[in-house]
Amino acid sequence: MGTDEKIPLIVVCGPTASGKTRAAIELALLYGGEVVCADSMQIYNELCICTARPTADEMKGVPHHLTGFVPPDKAYNVAQYVQDAAACIADIRSRGRIPIVCGGTGLYIDSLVNGISFDTANSDENLRKELEQRLANGDDLYRELMEKDAEAAARIHPNNVKRVIRFLEIVTLTGKSIAENERLSRSCESPYTAVKIGLTCFDRELLYDRINRRVDDMLAAGMVDEVRRVYERYSTHTAFHAIGYKELIPYIRGECELEEAVDLIKQSSRKYAKRQLTWFRRDDKIEWVDTSDYGDIDGIISKSKNIVEKSKIL
Repeated sequence: MGTDEKIPLIVVCGPTASGKTRAAIELALLYGGEVVCADSMQIYNELCICTARPTADEMKGVPHHLTGFVPPDKAYNVAQYVQDAAACIADIRSRGRIPIVCGGTGLYIDSLVNGISFDTANSDENLRKELEQRLANGDDLYRELMEKDAEAAARIHPNNVKRVIRFLEIVTLTGKSIAENERLSRSCESPYTAVKIGLTCFDRELLYDRINRRVDDMLAAGMVDEVRRVYERYSTHTAFHAIGYKELIPYIRGECELEEAVDLIKQSSRKYAKRQLTWFRRDDKIEWVDTSDYGDIDGIISKSKNIVEKSKIL
């Protein structure tokens, strides 16, 4: 596939609370684009406030894809995301529009942009159930993953049990590391030519302060009621891994005070931002834009536009 045959892709990535959504919408308005979500929690319906899903007013009429389309009690993985996002991107391009991938889930973005082909053969339902049972019995599967593939373990949070089990499943079945499996999965050339714009605050403390203030704004917008409503409707589900939900559920159960839960949300959000930055900084193709002056949206978009123009993908 020649370069000029590939689909041009603008990627807006970075840590939470860095201004990705706002920038992606402004770039979509500038280039005649549509946004494809790359957030592993914004995909779930009924989860709006905690996942910072943009409102209709914030979207400014820009079509958004892959937000709020998965029921909270359904599992969803990166292989499904790549398939769904590819279909959205092809449709957007067929209408002469520019696809803009926006989000902070690095695994989703990398797998999509790099054209990773997922091998369903590296799956065994019996092994997965065995691992799930071992986890229920108290086995430390994260430590086991650390011993078998330390690099893969470092990429995920120990509490992300779904990903821990999936990584152990792949490593056990193939006898190869996750990195090696991903390398082998890149069996075909990527169908995209992408420019990657990374948004962040170069002042880390300013980013953390912005995260804290955003949590306060979410609380004021009704986050507790949203969590209670979803929790009462569904018992346990994948979406409860979302930051905000897992910290507020103990409060709803009467197991802790609201102030304690809110402090945990802010702490979890700051740690998540740190992990996101660690992930994205491995990619030397990302060009970074400082959003410390969050009010200077014109300046942020001007710098982002320069990156797009320099790339010559459009």
